[in-house]
Amino acid sequence: MNFQQRKHLIVQTVEERGSVEVSELAELLHTSEMTVRRDLIQLAASGLVYRTRGGAMKVSLATDKHRFVNKTAVNPERKDYICQLAAQEIQEGDVIFMDCGSTVFRLCPFIRNKRITVITNSLPIVAELMSSEVAVNLVGGEVDKERQAVHGLIAEEHLARYRANRAFMGVDGISLAHGLSANSEKEASITMAIARQTEKVYLLCDSSKLETNKYLYFAPLSLFDVLITDNEANPAVVAAYRQAGITLIN
Repeated sequence: MNFQQRKHLIVQTVEERGSVEVSELAELLHTSEMTVRRDLIQLAASGLVYRTRGGAMKVSLATDKHRFVNKTAVNPERKDYICQLAAQEIQEGDVIFMDCGSTVFRLCPFIRNKRITVITNSLPIVAELMSSEVAVNLVGGEVDKERQAVHGLIAEEHLARYRANRAFMGVDGISLAHGLSANSEKEASITMAIARQTEKVYLLCDSSKLETNKYLYFAPLSLFDVLITDNEANPAVVAAYRQAGITLIN
C-alpha cells in the first residue's frame, strides 16, 4: 500500500472515530508503527490530522478538545457497548454516582427506566434524566461551561455528604505502569471525591485509552474495583490487566 492509499485510510479513520492510536492504524494498514508515525508527521504538517502522543485526532477536536460535545462524538459505538455492560451492573434501588465523563453520559439511555438515584456533577446527565424514572441529585458548585459540569471545593463538599452503592467514572488515561491520569486537576479531584464515598467503583474506559498516559497522574489502579471496556481492546492488553489482578469486563 503506497502513501496516498495509507493517507486516505488514515484520514478517513480519524474522521470517523475522532481519535486513533498508532497501533490501531498499523494493524488497519498492515504496516509498521514506524511507517504510521512517519505518515502522521506528514499529514499533520498538511493540517489533515492533529498529532497526539500516541496517535492522531481530528483537527476540529484538537482545537477545542475538552468541549463536552466533542468528547461525546469520539468512539460512540465503543462507548455505547461499554454502557450496555455497565447498566447490567445496576440494581433497582441503587444509589449511584455518575461523573461528567463523555462515556458515562452515554449510560443514560440504558438506565432511564430504572428506579434508582443518580448523584452527578454533569449538567447533560441531569438534562437527559429529568424526564425518566431516575431520581437525580445535582452536585452544587462552580459550573465549567466547556465541560458542562460542576467542579470545585463546594462540589467536593457536596459529594462528601452522600454514600453510593456504585460509582461510574471515566478517565483520560490508564496504564499498568503509572495508574490513572487526567487532563486536568479539576477532573482528577472530583474522581477522587466520588471514589471515597462509594462501595464499588466502575471505570468506564474505551479501549483507545488503555495503556495511555495523560498530563496528570492522580491515582493508582487500586482506586477502582471494576474496569469496563469494549470488545475491540487488544487481547494481549486485556490479558495483562487481568494478570495484574484487575477485574475487567469487555
